[in-house]
Amino acid sequence: MKKINSAIISVFNKDKIDEICLLLSKNNVTIYSTGGTYNYISSLGLKIEKVEDLTSYPSILNGRVKTLHPKVFGGILKTNSDSDIKDSKNFKIPDIDLVIVDLYPFEETVKSSNDHSEIIEKIDIGGISLIRAAAKNYENIVCISSSSQYESLIQTLKIDCSTDISYRHDLAVNAYYKSATYDYAIFSYLNNCSINKNILDVKELRYGENPHQKGRFIGNIEDYIKQLHGKDISYNNLLDIDASIALLKDLQTDNPVFLIHKHNNPCGVAIRSSILEAYEDALACDNVSAFGGVLCSNKIINKDCANRIDKLFFEILIAPDFDEKALSILKSKKNRILIKLNKFPMRTVLRKSCLNGFLEQDIDDKIENFQDFRVVTNNPPNEENSNDLVLASIIAKHTKSNCIVIVKNQQLIGSGMGQVSRIDALNQAIDKSKKFGFELKGSNLASDAFFPFSDCVEIAFKNGIDSIVQPGGSVRDQDSIDFCNENEMSMVFSGIRHFRH
Repeated sequence: MKKINSAIISVFNKDKIDEICLLLSKNNVTIYSTGGTYNYISSLGLKIEKVEDLTSYPSILNGRVKTLHPKVFGGILKTNSDSDIKDSKNFKIPDIDLVIVDLYPFEETVKSSNDHSEIIEKIDIGGISLIRAAAKNYENIVCISSSSQYESLIQTLKIDCSTDISYRHDLAVNAYYKSATYDYAIFSYLNNCSINKNILDVKELRYGENPHQKGRFIGNIEDYIKQLHGKDISYNNLLDIDASIALLKDLQTDNPVFLIHKHNNPCGVAIRSSILEAYEDALACDNVSAFGGVLCSNKIINKDCANRIDKLFFEILIAPDFDEKALSILKSKKNRILIKLNKFPMRTVLRKSCLNGFLEQDIDDKIENFQDFRVVTNNPPNEENSNDLVLASIIAKHTKSNCIVIVKNQQLIGSGMGQVSRIDALNQAIDKSKKFGFELKGSNLASDAFFPFSDCVEIAFKNGIDSIVQPGGSVRDQDSIDFCNENEMSMVFSGIRHFRH
């Protein structure tokens, strides 16, 4: 634990600053401040030091330069090293343990004003510098970079005016996020980008996931896709577009591929020798779910393929391009969304909101080849089954958990997804296969996670499934392996779990 003995405060939003300063004074913390913040704290009747008295330098350039001084930043950045202690003594650099900064409201000013000079003056220099310096030295400094953190600081001060390294580290992370977003907002303004509702380009959508919800896309969508025709793209459309493109990217084949997505899940996948064959076999996977779905191809859509696709009611068709006759055919329905795929997004992280914060994780960029699989049964899969197992594994990666995917002859023939029971997912996949007239004998199954028992393997065998790919890792893996060996099935372990929630 590190006790707070001194603080520098420079804030725009002064809500709860009175409570903070009263607690600091109660704990005999030396407070440094400047400008309007100094005047406000002084009005509370509390003892406070002027930054100008510390630096022996006045606020200059109409307040543009106030805290930018070696004594201020030396106090923030110094460590416990002998050389730093020596420099601090020689140059009379004070100890600073707490930095509280609330930046000028740049984004709010952009939204409310068309006065360029006013907007430029709301670019905070000293404040953002204080934040970056304090965050860098989080091992020694508490960095409060936003008024949203005032309450957590108040609770800390009420206890014993000390902080642990974990708290300071988390504040540093938030500080650099604040710095990054603040700088990007300035960049966006100066680059004539919209920051209407966020720090990135904002595209208003018809609505969100449901009509009663507002929706917007934040980012530069045209870097990746170009709409050639149809109604405005919706929130749900974008989710399905993203899901389709992600699966297409992972397939990594030069052969013609056609995908059909519904509610973020693939319901049709086929790899064939022509794009027309690929479309017809993808549709055959589940022609009921394909109604109103999102279609995606890795090849240019030609006239023959367009004529077949035209008979289906669909929301979106994505392709690297369309020939002129194909476009003419497909544009016959005014609301159809036709998308040209410019390039695949190169993502490194995934983020989603959670508990008024954000979850962040690395992108699941693992794509298995058969060489990555470990054969665990006496009978290895043949070449045809091996190729199907790879395809099934990739499709399972892009299907909501819990999921089971069944593939035969490079075609998705059944899938069960989003189930709380893996057995339910398997039965759903089998029922789907039978419903659309597929023969399960000789087919191949992928599971997105391990089998805790051998029951799924037994059901698969009874329905004619030949080979299985699963991550492995259950304490009862051997039960599944033994059953496969007893019944001349093949099974491979991928060693990789692909949950998708």
